[in-house]
Amino acid sequence: MRDHLIAGLLAGAAGTTALNAVTYIDMAVRGRPASEIPEQLAGRATGGVGLDLGDEETAANRRQGLAGLLGIGVGVGVSVAYGLLDGLVGDTRSTTGEVAASALALGFVAMLGSDVPSTAAGLTDPRDWPASSWISDVVPHLAYGAVAAITYDRLIRRRYPR
Repeated sequence: MRDHLIAGLLAGAAGTTALNAVTYIDMAVRGRPASEIPEQLAGRATGGVGLDLGDEETAANRRQGLAGLLGIGVGVGVSVAYGLLDGLVGDTRSTTGEVAASALALGFVAMLGSDVPSTAAGLTDPRDWPASSWISDVVPHLAYGAVAAITYDRLIRRRYPR
């Protein structure tokens, strides 16, 4: 089970790096700004528990840092949960189709992990998003899922390729 936890942790870190890279490439290519929603969510979360973040400049910097950490937490957490569930199943074989299905599932769950809290907090409504916003959300999460699933599969099922 420990191997599955570690593989999930590493897969989540790799997938989160891929998600961030695809997001930053999109921002650089299209010249679009970063979303303010993660920082707003961090502000709501800290305000909700009465945490004082300091003066406005310091608070803004802390919200930005917390937003990034929340994203990392979701990415790593989703893959750790996947690893733990996979460890419970105990199957040591996988097919290309199973890895692809895992990639889609991991990407979808990670997307839910970021979009549901923001929607529940009233910061966004995906029903109102234009196609470009959906693409900006779906594509990085697909990259996350693909990299996380492949990394996990390589670490657990094909440690010593021949």
